[in-house]
Amino acid sequence: MRYITFGDEPAISPDEFFMNEALKEAKAALAADEIPIGAVVVWNGRIIGKGHNLTERLNDVSAHAEMQALTAAANSMGGKYLRDCTLYVTMEPCVMCAGASYWFQISKIVFGAYDVKLGFGRLNQKITHPKTLITGGILENECSELVRGFFKKKRGK
Repeated sequence: MRYITFGDEPAISPDEFFMNEALKEAKAALAADEIPIGAVVVWNGRIIGKGHNLTERLNDVSAHAEMQALTAAANSMGGKYLRDCTLYVTMEPCVMCAGASYWFQISKIVFGAYDVKLGFGRLNQKITHPKTLITGGILENECSELVRGFFKKKRGK
């Protein structure tokens, strides 16, 4: 595995680098009082799509971060398939988003925090494309803390 360095900063893996980019999207969602989940789609080491939750702003329950990023990436690529692309998302995708990744034929999904209540893994990982590789737990603490903090604040605790 190759690592990325920035001056005197410690080296980080590409998965950590791009998950940090997804975290930036999650923080944009948080600033907009949306559930803080962010996503980026990467092709050849380049971000070609990004997004964060917009369900409140758009009054659309399907406006998840993954859907925003996948659509932006498809538009960037000029086609409907995202073969050879990786979706980085701060929270394990729900069944809807995992299903969308199937139709986009995404090659890899990398997520941060596991979602034991609503994540697709609790039902059936075969909902993703058979060739899709899945990695979970990348920067898990940072990703889950954003969501935990959001709901703690909403509950007033």
